[in-house]
Amino acid sequence: MDPWRTALVSADATSIWIRGRDITSLMRESTFTDVIVLLHAGRLPSPAERRLLDAILIGVSDHGAGSPSCAAARLAASGNRQSLSAAIAAGVLTIGDEHGGAGSNCMELIASGLALAKRDGLSPAAAAARVVDAAVREQRRLPGIGHRVHTDDPRIPALFGMAREEGLAGDGIAFMEALAAEVCARITPLTINIDGALAAILHDLGFPPAFGRLLFIIGRVAGISAEVAEEHEREKPMRIRIDVAYDGVAPGSE
Repeated sequence: MDPWRTALVSADATSIWIRGRDITSLMRESTFTDVIVLLHAGRLPSPAERRLLDAILIGVSDHGAGSPSCAAARLAASGNRQSLSAAIAAGVLTIGDEHGGAGSNCMELIASGLALAKRDGLSPAAAAARVVDAAVREQRRLPGIGHRVHTDDPRIPALFGMAREEGLAGDGIAFMEALAAEVCARITPLTINIDGALAAILHDLGFPPAFGRLLFIIGRVAGISAEVAEEHEREKPMRIRIDVAYDGVAPGSE
């Protein structure tokens, strides 16, 4: 059988290399965010990129015990006290298009909107208007817009402001802001959410769409692990009880 092929990591009896770089040198000279980029993109980030990616990882790290990923992790930890990894995995498995995973979809939307702008000679704002036209016509939700808690997500101006300070804000951020403005003007006032913000920034940094979801997962595991640890430390096993209202066939009626 042919061996597995990888360009990520190699090791021998005395050494480990990540993308050809000695791991002990990385440990001394680099940050964890540096190594995330090295693993996924095959290069080290610039200081400005590192600052932005650090901010994104902080921004997605946790949003309270009631968020789906953290709630699922705590529920699993409440019922299974023997496995930290099972509870963390339960939390990660909730991440998808509806919770935390829309960044990749939003990056694809940004790319297609900007491709439309280039093809038809439009500004990002005009292209965003066409995208909203299509969403209204097809009665389709737009990824990266709207939050069930925030009317204005405080993380968004912080991230976009940092991108501008570092000279890294590009057409992705311009398109996302124009998209949100169109939605607010024509449909209902909604904020850009963290998926939309990280999508715009990662697009401007040149990352592929899949990285939008992967980066959220990497950052959220920090919060999920803390939620699980707190559940173990502060709560009794089986403490989570869910009230259930039965509305099926009346017992004994058949």
